[in-house]
Amino acid sequence: MMNEEALGWVIRTRDPAFNDWEAFTLWLEADPGHAAAYDGLMMADSDMDSYIPVDPVVMPVAANDAGVRGPWRWVGGGAVAAALVATVSIAVLNRSDIYSVTTRPGETRTIALDDGTKVELNGGTTMRFDRKDARFAALDAGEAAFTVQHDAANPFRVTVGDDMFEDAGTVFNIVHAGGATRIGVSEGKVIYNPQAEAIALPAGRALADDAQGLRVMDIAPGAVASWRQGRLVYANAAVADISQDIGRSLGVTLTATPGAQAMRFTGTIRLDRDPARFFAQAAPLMGLTAVRQGDGWVLKEGPHKEGPHKEGHGPQS
Repeated sequence: MMNEEALGWVIRTRDPAFNDWEAFTLWLEADPGHAAAYDGLMMADSDMDSYIPVDPVVMPVAANDAGVRGPWRWVGGGAVAAALVATVSIAVLNRSDIYSVTTRPGETRTIALDDGTKVELNGGTTMRFDRKDARFAALDAGEAAFTVQHDAANPFRVTVGDDMFEDAGTVFNIVHAGGATRIGVSEGKVIYNPQAEAIALPAGRALADDAQGLRVMDIAPGAVASWRQGRLVYANAAVADISQDIGRSLGVTLTATPGAQAMRFTGTIRLDRDPARFFAQAAPLMGLTAVRQGDGWVLKEGPHKEGPHKEGHGPQS
């Protein structure tokens, strides 16, 4: 049923005469799965014309209706609609040009695109690419660093959930996890939602969109995608975000108590593939204690202890 509805909206919104955007927005907001279904079918846009009849299908109008609506190219329900949904769904699943890349937690991978752009995926990341369009990428979950071959006439675009980041420069890093998105720019410039907010993020600027709202802030260019150099660099960052970064980079299951999550930290944390050794150094640096729990670890509030490998500026509130 959801795919049938999504297909109906895809076909309607592709019509140049479509103007019922309020109803479309209400449908998207009614169920989180609606947007995913709609986006999935929109990716098949280039294939849809071969499945949709050239002649529009006109919905019969009762004699007592107030007016006659314009013809639609799709009618909901019935064998024709079901067959059309099935055909397009198969087309989406079988499109060889759209492909996904997933890394396990703790694993990294580099994707070299045909236009010269390089995308480096951190652990626990899923992305989609298009073999027919090297200027497209979609970050579904995780973290990725982008070194983009700039082309003003054909900008590189990254879709993250409902948002879009358009390259107007070179190097940036995006994190998308738990419904929140963070981006930092180290070279050039990136435009956030160019058709809506159109926020320009030059080198040394970052943007966060999470439960606290949409915020723009400064970031040290050297801190952007620092995970590639085996370190995590923060300026007044919440431990809730830091714990996600650690788990993604090391491939460990890491949780934090509510009190620990609310703490903030400024400094540099060096990554170490040995979790016990890593937490023995990193937890005191953040003013926390780390406790092994089953196959994972838990960060808890604890007294700050100086250690021989301390680096950074310690916890902040």
